[in-house]
Order: sequence, then structure tokens, then C-alpha cells
Amino acid sequence: MTAISAADIDTAVRALRPRLGERLITPDSVDGFEEARRVWNAAVTHQPALIARCRDTAEVSAAVRAARDAGLPLSVRAGGHDWAGRALRNGGLVIDLTGMRAATADPAARTVTVQGGATTADLLAATTPHGLVTATGVVSGVGMAGLTTAGGYGPLVGRFGLALDNLLGADVVLADGSTVTAGPDGDPELWWALRGGGANFGVVTELRFQLHALPTVLAGMLLFPFADAGTVLAGYAEIVAAAPDELTVMTGFLPGPAGPMVFLCPFWSGTDVAAGERAIAALRSLGHPIVDQVGAMPYVAALSMFDANIVDGNHYLLRSRWLPDLSSTAADALVAGAAGISSPFSTLIVNRFHGAAARVDAGATAFANRVPHQVVEVIAVWPPTDSVDRHRAWADSVAAALDPVSLPGGYPNLLGPDDDARARASFAGNLDRLLTAKRRYDPDNVFSAIPALVD
Repeated sequence: MTAISAADIDTAVRALRPRLGERLITPDSVDGFEEARRVWNAAVTHQPALIARCRDTAEVSAAVRAARDAGLPLSVRAGGHDWAGRALRNGGLVIDLTGMRAATADPAARTVTVQGGATTADLLAATTPHGLVTATGVVSGVGMAGLTTAGGYGPLVGRFGLALDNLLGADVVLADGSTVTAGPDGDPELWWALRGGGANFGVVTELRFQLHALPTVLAGMLLFPFADAGTVLAGYAEIVAAAPDELTVMTGFLPGPAGPMVFLCPFWSGTDVAAGERAIAALRSLGHPIVDQVGAMPYVAALSMFDANIVDGNHYLLRSRWLPDLSSTAADALVAGAAGISSPFSTLIVNRFHGAAARVDAGATAFANRVPHQVVEVIAVWPPTDSVDRHRAWADSVAAALDPVSLPGGYPNLLGPDDDARARASFAGNLDRLLTAKRRYDPDNVFSAIPALVD
């Protein structure tokens, strides 16, 4: 793209100011540009030229057209939870959907409709009173649009699939500013591409999800001393390999007062409570838990367990690997990584992919990796006063130790800006179809949330 000039920015301002008024935020806006451009990861310092806080689809369409006409780079901020800050483009125009967070449940039809800026918490606030849920991520502050369009791993993956497997349709503003409805009965090719291809095809302004009856889950946290790490991880690997759909378990290492602790976080979503309690007992017996907080609770309460680990204002850096299973080699690498962890805030998280999500045909959606696997997140966290160097070195060393037993590719939502080759590999046999869709819906590469799909 050619250099951005003050005249280009002024062109966009003249197009949008009459429509948005003070909701078009510039670096000299009295309402505070710095606050508007801030995301939870304080390591992200991108400086957009304009932030358009949209309230409806028509305003989103106008913002897309204004950016194109002015030649400005374009990005979309929904939940804003991407660790690499791809919601903000240097010198570009940000379409900010944080004012579009409405969620409306239809309990009779078992569906929920959410706007493009809605978070998991917004969705569950509408569905929980009816005892209904859909597949979500692990943290309640994550935006549903970004989560869903790239995949959507979470605690219900075994029983209800990925978030994208529950997507019934979506309204999308395309690169030319037009609006389409993607779904099985309306532009099925775009619907296919949206389910795994990320936000590379347009701005998703509304999503409709299938809901499932789930008044409570049996969930919680088991924390074990670091000395138990080897036996806990080995036992975890054996249990999850044979786990039913109703049991999804996360593991890894969380900060503790005396250093990292190994954790097991089970989610039992089945109706047979006795079977769930037996499954939890088997996990409990793997070591000597020093924290044992597992019980029946609403799904929304269970998600709050990890919210405290996301502290606005800290710096974050993430590395990720796909593993076919948690082999002894992988477990040893995680234990060694935890032993040398870069800060008291850093974590290692392992998510399980299995069950219903693994029974979907690899070509049915753009998300291609449908075999059971593990997703490892190496999350380096440090205060702003610290240097990034040792935290990056730690994250890179753990990821490198996992490389010999890793699968090709990786989950695009967790990959970094330099991971294009791995992102492309993640789409496997679906890549050519995705690139064809990209040329059809966005031939000028207006949207680039996943740079690997910029053809």
C-alpha cells in the first residue's frame, strides 16, 4: 500500500464526520484517543489514524467505503482480544464494534442473535436465564465474532463442537460496502469461508447461534503442587484419550504463591451427574490436590475461573503449538518450561479438541484440523516496566521444545504476525478453496486479519 497522507485521512474524516459526529475519534479528539485505542495487552502500541465507533450495519458499511475511497488500511475491533493487536492498524481506520453488543435469545427456537461486538459474557447474559448455552471460548471477555470465525475452542467442544459449528448464519459487510447474509440458504460459500477463515472476508455485524439446554455444568479447578506435575500430566493424557464427549479437561501450569502449580480444569456437561463425579474423582486421584474446587454451577460462572488471569495493562506474548496428544516428550517440555517460567504471571495452558468437534468432516467448514488434538498456549506475561527479552526467549524455548512432536500448522487466532506459513498449513486441503473465496469476496485485500489469506 502507498504511503498514507494527511489528505487521505482528511478524505475519510469528511466522509464520516457528518454521520458519526464525535464517534469518529482522531488523535486530537477531546474524548481521549489513547483510551479508545487501548486494548487489554499493553504491549500493543499501534497508532491508527481514525477510530470509527459504529452503532449499526449502515455505519459499518459507510466506514468500509470511506476507508477504501481514502486508501486507508482497515481493521476491525470487536472483542479486541487478539494478543497481537491486529484489531488496530498503524495509520489506518479502525471499525470499532464495541458499541454493538446486543444479544437476544429465542428460547423457543433455541437460538441467540448477537451483534458483531458482543462478547461471550454478553451472549450468556441473554441465554443463561433460560438454561441455554452455545459453544464458547474459555474467557468471558472474548468477542464472539473473532472467536467463531477462526474456530472457537472451549469447554463444550466435546459435546457441542467448536463455536463455528454452532453458527447458523451471519450478516457481513463486504469489502465494497455491500451487506450479505451468509448461511446455508444465503451465500453458503461465504458461510463456509467464515467458519474457520477468520475475519478476512468482511465485517461480521450479526451472528446467529444454535443453543443447547445446559442449566449447570460440573466444573472447577484442581491445583496440585509442582512436584506432582509429571504424574498429573501422564494421568491426564490417559484419561482424556478415552474421555466421553461430555468431559473436556484443560491442564497446564498457573502461578501460585510459591511458584507454578499444575492444574486440571474439568468441565462435565452431561446429564448423568454420577458419571461426572466419577470422572472428577479419577482426575483428583492423579496427585495430591492443594486446591479442590469442583462443583455444579451455571456455565457462565465456570468461565469466570480464567478471567482473573487476563489483567489489563500487563504485557503479553503468546506462542502456540498443536499436538496430536500429550506425549511424554511434550509433558517433559511443559514441566521444564514451567520450572523456568519467565515471570510469576506467565502460564502454560493445554486445551483438548475431541468429541463432536472431531466428528465434523474436514471439508465441511474452512477449519480443517478435525482429528483429536491438543492446543498448547505458552503465555508470557510481564509488567510494563520489564523488558520483553527474557519473556520472549522463554516462550520461544518452550515452543521449540515442543516442535519435534507438534502437528503442522496451528490455530490462527493464537498465531503471531510472523506465523504465516503455519497459518497456511493449518488450512491443509481447504487452503485453495479459501484463497478462491478470498479473491471472490475481497479481491483487493481490504481485510487482512489472517495475513496468510491475503492472496
